[in-house]
Amino acid sequence: MSTQKPTSPVKASTQSFIEIEEIKDDIVLMKNFSASVVIEVGAVNFWLLSTEEQTSIIYSYAGLLNSLSFPVQILILSKKMDVSLYLDYLDGKINLQTNDLLKSRIASYKEFIKNVVKKNTVLEKRFFFVVPFSPLELGVSGASPGSLNKKYVISRAKTSLYPKRDNLLRLLAKIGLRASVLQNQQLTELYYNLYNPSSTGRRLAPIESYTDVVMTQG
Repeated sequence: MSTQKPTSPVKASTQSFIEIEEIKDDIVLMKNFSASVVIEVGAVNFWLLSTEEQTSIIYSYAGLLNSLSFPVQILILSKKMDVSLYLDYLDGKINLQTNDLLKSRIASYKEFIKNVVKKNTVLEKRFFFVVPFSPLELGVSGASPGSLNKKYVISRAKTSLYPKRDNLLRLLAKIGLRASVLQNQQLTELYYNLYNPSSTGRRLAPIESYTDVVMTQG
């Protein structure tokens, strides 16, 4: 009598574990119909500033937070820096260089970079403000997300989030911080790399060109 080999149960795809429903018009819509816009803020070489400048930035930043009339989330993303592309760039410069002295200097600089990365953990840090939208802002209908229409939620989220986004951008500019709103392509790449840490900052093709999900199982 033949015995049937047991088979493992079908595993759910990685996509089913991701809370993101859609990214549209620079808004991240979650499966529970909450939403958010993401603003990336440039870093400041704080320790290169004078004591007076440091104090001024600290007080200005505290004033910005205290002036907000809506909640925000502050996210700091820290990961080991991948310098492989930069080393490839230096290799290209070495190959194109006809001056032997300059070629030697660039090669020495490349070895210096490799040694620094090898001996020290060089981190890349990115800073974000996330402005959230709750389905409860929709009133009674927001209490039961299953009855909501996705297009309607995105429309209401825009009405709520865009003025807050613009206000926060103005406040950040006033204290000398460079900020930009992450758009659909940038948001997709950000979340792709968060869910696929081995991708080391991979750039994706224009998202309009994809006909299927771009998330892979980690």
